[in-house]
Amino acid sequence: METVGLGLYFEDLPVGRQFKTIGRTVTEADITNFVNCTGMVEVLFTNLEFLKEESDIKGRPAPGALVYAFAEGLLTQSTMQHTGFAFLHMELDVKGPVVAGDTIHVECEVVEARLSKSRPGRGLVRTRNRVVNQRGEVVQIYTPLRMVKCREG
Repeated sequence: METVGLGLYFEDLPVGRQFKTIGRTVTEADITNFVNCTGMVEVLFTNLEFLKEESDIKGRPAPGALVYAFAEGLLTQSTMQHTGFAFLHMELDVKGPVVAGDTIHVECEVVEARLSKSRPGRGLVRTRNRVVNQRGEVVQIYTPLRMVKCREG
């Protein structure tokens, strides 16, 4: 019987493959916990009066790092269990805010896939990950390069 929820192998990730994750709603508690855990105690994240009086963002904004971390969590749950070996590089572009109550998901496209020259049984896969909110707005784009297990060594 097939075990579901395990990772995708290198052979499952040809250039051009596309998929998306389930969604996750960002809550006020998520923002508070993340800000306190990381020490990102900037007034934009901790002072509701500042938000009302000075911020152009309507609602309680989530740090971009939290949005990225949630996106990675959504991908890890569905694509990297037992097959993801290393996170090697990334470029990140923040396109817009995420606020408490927004629901995000990740749309992923494989843009590079090649066998590792130095590590037999491993492949290198780069994806273009678009983090999208419930209104269909792209809020982040990032392009991680990962080392992934091959199905057969």
